[in-house]
Amino acid sequence: MTYVLAIDQGTTSTRALLFDAQMRIVASAQQEFTQYFPQSGWVEHDPNALWETVLSTCRTVLKRADVQAADIAAIGITNQRETVVVWDKQTGTPVYNAIVWQDRRTSNTCQALREDGHEEMITARTGLLLDPYFSSTKLSWVLDHVADARARAAQGDLLFGTVDSYLIWKLTGGGQHVTDATNAARTMLYDIHKGRWSTEICDLLDIPIQMLPEVKDCAADFGVTTSDFLGSPIPIYGVAGDQQAATIGQACFEPGMLKSTYGTGCFALLNTGDAPVKSQQRLLTTIAYQLDGQPTYALEGSIFVAGAVVQWLRDGLKIITDARETQTLATQADPHQNVIIVPAFVGLGAPYWNPKCRGATFGLTRGTGPAEMAKAALESVGYQTRDLLEAMASDWNADGVQPVLRVDGGMSASDWAMQFLSDIIAAPVDRPALHETTALGAAWLAGMWAGIYPDQDTFAKSWAREAQFIPTMENTQREEKYALWKRAVQATLSVS
Repeated sequence: MTYVLAIDQGTTSTRALLFDAQMRIVASAQQEFTQYFPQSGWVEHDPNALWETVLSTCRTVLKRADVQAADIAAIGITNQRETVVVWDKQTGTPVYNAIVWQDRRTSNTCQALREDGHEEMITARTGLLLDPYFSSTKLSWVLDHVADARARAAQGDLLFGTVDSYLIWKLTGGGQHVTDATNAARTMLYDIHKGRWSTEICDLLDIPIQMLPEVKDCAADFGVTTSDFLGSPIPIYGVAGDQQAATIGQACFEPGMLKSTYGTGCFALLNTGDAPVKSQQRLLTTIAYQLDGQPTYALEGSIFVAGAVVQWLRDGLKIITDARETQTLATQADPHQNVIIVPAFVGLGAPYWNPKCRGATFGLTRGTGPAEMAKAALESVGYQTRDLLEAMASDWNADGVQPVLRVDGGMSASDWAMQFLSDIIAAPVDRPALHETTALGAAWLAGMWAGIYPDQDTFAKSWAREAQFIPTMENTQREEKYALWKRAVQATLSVS
């Protein structure tokens, strides 16, 4: 058995990637699924679609590689975090659509909890801020709004999970209700210091603790798939939330190492070692990974809209037909126009944490066209990243933060965007030789546990850089542009 199958269940698509014994990708498959927006600020997925796309992509990738299930040593899973699924313990039928991490329907609930003085306790236990981004208030909403859900949950008839838990339950034929520490840490129900579910928070939100999955290390035995999944049983040995999996795939194992992933959103994680750091800048304290029972902590900054702003140009404004067009358009933009897009389509994440504000565009002129909008969209990601990095440097000894940012995710393929990122943060940006770092992280966890991949130190030494972007922008221009961004953000916040 010389292969590892990585399942990457993301926000807009599901992907399956097959890695060989040398951690090289031999085949991949991807399938998009429908996004549902029932109301402004609401985002949902059909859990059955998530499962069906996992089935489809995994079967396709084995066919493309001409590999049998018996050739696969292990499966690693990485997933969109914070998204909530509640299903019937006996039938596996979801009681409601999956409520996606971007969803803001529980803003008022979070505000009420804050006004009642609960945020300090919740942050102390979980490292998270009181925000609808996280799973707990979404779960509470499902229990409140689905007929008989609270009664059924109290009777032990319903199960809760983030997407990894739901997929494992399905893959194992209902045999395992488990998760890993990184996903648990994003629910706003998990005590990251004691390594267990918080009964205090569960009681506060009236969530029956028996609904919650067992929490394991990122590399562990998560169960075995049923034979009808791919033809033979395969053990599941690795699980990590997508941003933590990318941190692992980028080999950010030393305190001070920093990565930023540019997918639908943007997420920067700074490894802070074996000690959790309490943020003074409204960043999140979270678990980067947990191996052999020992958590490694991180500071995280979450941007809700990164690649999604390019999708908006394509699907909303319809000024492009393919995301790759933005790079060419950006080079054609009028350099004298200072168009700023604040892409707060579902509120602003770190370090602002305002779920109610919405997107805004500044600096429009009669000459503003697709090129200027594309440039502003790409620049918005760089500006938001600088917000995060400045907050991290303030929280955690700026001298201890590595001066190089490792990047991954779909938008990292844009040379223009990465050069602007380097310019605006005034630091080198490294893009790895293997762009699929999220899937690689999940694959390494599973393959390492299966005994076919190297240990952590050897794996870290194998990391290779494809390209490095060095800042070339004059400091005066850099600070003038960033000042315009900060003014645009303040103006956006002022009308929320």
